[in-house]
Amino acid sequence: MYPSPAVSTLCKNPRDVFLDVSKLLLTYADNILRSPNEEKYRSIRIGNPTFSTKLLPIRGAVECLFEMGFEEAETHLVFPQSASVAQLRLIRESIAAERDVRMAGEYPGQAAVQPATAASSAPERCAAASDRPVAPPPLQPSSLGSSVSFFATLQSNFQHVMRYERPELQQKALSVIPHQQLRSAAQHKLKELKDADSDCKLGIEDFLVLELLRWFKHDFFSWVDQLPCSQCEGPTQHASPLSPSAEDLCWGAQRVENHYCQNCLLSTRFPRYNNPEKLLETRRGRCGEWANCFTLCCRALGLEARFVWDSTDHVWTEVYSVSQRRWLHCDSCENACDKPLLYEVGWGKKLAYVLAFSKDQVVDVTWRYSCKHAEVLSRRTSVQEAWLLHTINGLNVGRQQSLTADQKKKLTERLLVELVEFISPKKPKPGELGGRNSGSLAWRLARGETKTPERETQVAAFVFTPTEKEKNDQLLHVSYSASKDQYCRVSSCSEIIPNWDQCVWAKESVFRKVESDWKMAYIARTEDSPVGRISWKFDLAPADLKIKSVSIMASSQTFHSGKVCWRVQSGPLTTNFSGDGKVQTFPSLCGSSELVVAAELSGGEGDISWQHSQIFRQSLEEMKPSFEVIIHLQHA
Repeated sequence: MYPSPAVSTLCKNPRDVFLDVSKLLLTYADNILRSPNEEKYRSIRIGNPTFSTKLLPIRGAVECLFEMGFEEAETHLVFPQSASVAQLRLIRESIAAERDVRMAGEYPGQAAVQPATAASSAPERCAAASDRPVAPPPLQPSSLGSSVSFFATLQSNFQHVMRYERPELQQKALSVIPHQQLRSAAQHKLKELKDADSDCKLGIEDFLVLELLRWFKHDFFSWVDQLPCSQCEGPTQHASPLSPSAEDLCWGAQRVENHYCQNCLLSTRFPRYNNPEKLLETRRGRCGEWANCFTLCCRALGLEARFVWDSTDHVWTEVYSVSQRRWLHCDSCENACDKPLLYEVGWGKKLAYVLAFSKDQVVDVTWRYSCKHAEVLSRRTSVQEAWLLHTINGLNVGRQQSLTADQKKKLTERLLVELVEFISPKKPKPGELGGRNSGSLAWRLARGETKTPERETQVAAFVFTPTEKEKNDQLLHVSYSASKDQYCRVSSCSEIIPNWDQCVWAKESVFRKVESDWKMAYIARTEDSPVGRISWKFDLAPADLKIKSVSIMASSQTFHSGKVCWRVQSGPLTTNFSGDGKVQTFPSLCGSSELVVAAELSGGEGDISWQHSQIFRQSLEEMKPSFEVIIHLQHA
């Protein structure tokens, strides 16, 4: 008979419990086998009383469904069209055979497993995870609903992370990751650091995860607030959800958002896929999709990673640093590494339960992400602490049955190190003080994750002054490309200066936006600001030169009521110009020794008004400049 770990676990329940739950499992399987095309038999609602009270709390029961081929969605377990009916039949026959033995009275019986006594101290917590099978403590009537729901979340996440271990899926992920370039960059940066500091204790995996975070955020995955209309490419609004198709359900998308265009009266579908294999293709979503796909990418690169679930509605990843002997917080949405207090201190989250899931264990890591333990403890009221501890231990024992003694010892030693970290006092670092960056302002406001310092107003104070070559050539020629995000001083041996804000004289509430879906880049004002400003300064006086002639090309684009106002300033003289992408000259500036080019962005409508005024918008594939200043010089 098929050696099913799930059926073996199921058999450890008392005889009467086994007979009841096996009957229910056989019913689920037989319904599909008899009517394979009947959709209603391929979906089990987790909140269904029969499922949640008679199957969910029983050891091995949900695991049997997963081994049959069921997959988790947000509110259901789904048997997808792609699942193997032969595998379903195999597990069904294994359960039926065990049931027949017990019904015939040939099984000698088995004493009910007594729950282990919950412990509160760190050493007892680790010692509880022994080889002895443990079951969740009996649910108290007053907490039955919440405990069942919590147990479903634990089971679902614990089973889900096993997807990341599939060799064929890791290989698929590896095929889209530029892993050789990432490793090369990581090795180069590690060498640089060790050359500068011979006592450096960091390892290659520390730099590899940083490179992976950067690539994933900037080159691979894209954030979705509202998809552009599939017909006119204009803005859309959220409308009532749409029904998932059979293919959506196959890829774990139990929910399909409706992004509705009021101009075209057209709905653009956005299935919330839960299968990381599909996410390697779609490469977009919100935090759930980001963390799901990023954790898979970590495992594909050989990094030890676990999926982190936060009960206040966020998910992220942790990666184990061998050199530092600790788990590192990694949020791919924010391109953040080792900033665990970001959520509580920076975003203002009221944390309660934070749990980390890996192929080997579940760990309650709440205390890594909080410096306000008393407040957090007061909010942990969903389930009893003893129940949670015992349930986690039980899940871990079941998962670790196939591990060697050395592997179990290694996990225990790591957990002890974590427990010491959890009780150590924490203070937020500078990088943990800011609010959330990913998602629209309206979405972040609704989630209460916009706790930020005062609105950014930064004077960069970069000034273009003529180099020796530019003085000799009597030419100062500067261009900027939004697609490449770099400046070029054409008249100074084509010097390249990366990053849009490196040559800015002053800026206020502006940033560079990259639309990965549409492969466009531009500069816009920040979402919470009615006005954004940016300027560039050219000072010729230090070189004892003046303007002979000046020409400027600047491009801007507006939508709805968005506005962009361009102006050139020189002393008391201010001249407005259109910024329509055409070259314009300014004869009145002849003889001036300084020049400031400035843009002001304002206006727009609705939640995405900030997008309605843009400068330097261009395709990522476009090579020509989107901003250019050419100053012919003369001696003062």
